[in-house]
Amino acid sequence: MQDHSVVTLGVADLSGVMDLERMCFRTRWTREQFLLGLERKAFRILGIQERGVLIAYVAFSVIAGEMEILNIATHPFHRRKGLGARLLSEVLRLCRAEDVAEGFLEVRRSNTGAIDLYEKFGFIQIGIRKNYYPDNKEDALLFRLGFQDGQGAGPGTPPSAKEA
Repeated sequence: MQDHSVVTLGVADLSGVMDLERMCFRTRWTREQFLLGLERKAFRILGIQERGVLIAYVAFSVIAGEMEILNIATHPFHRRKGLGARLLSEVLRLCRAEDVAEGFLEVRRSNTGAIDLYEKFGFIQIGIRKNYYPDNKEDALLFRLGFQDGQGAGPGTPPSAKEA
């Protein structure tokens, strides 16, 4: 049984991030986009490795009290094992510790697995971005999570955070 600890990723980890991008997304970020974001500290990347290989990651930004999930990916062979939930739980823990007010994300309408995960963590759909994804013009569903209004106390949240 693997520990699946969440670690902070940096520039040295980008080859693993790019491998997951290729496996998981039809519309991918470039290495240069990740590099620029990390160098300018525009976002952070957390990951889970197994035997030295990156098997899941989440990229997110926190700006002016708002968090945005930019990307979350799990290697196809490691899906449905709770890795996405583990990463999302850590992002939300960091956000609570940093007094972030709210979080946002968008997700493909067809990505029901991800939608279920986000809803379990308290994200609520607040809108639709029509024809958002350039590869097939699929709509994106826009989700919000409010930390101050009792949201964000999803699976894996310590009892003290749920009661606060």
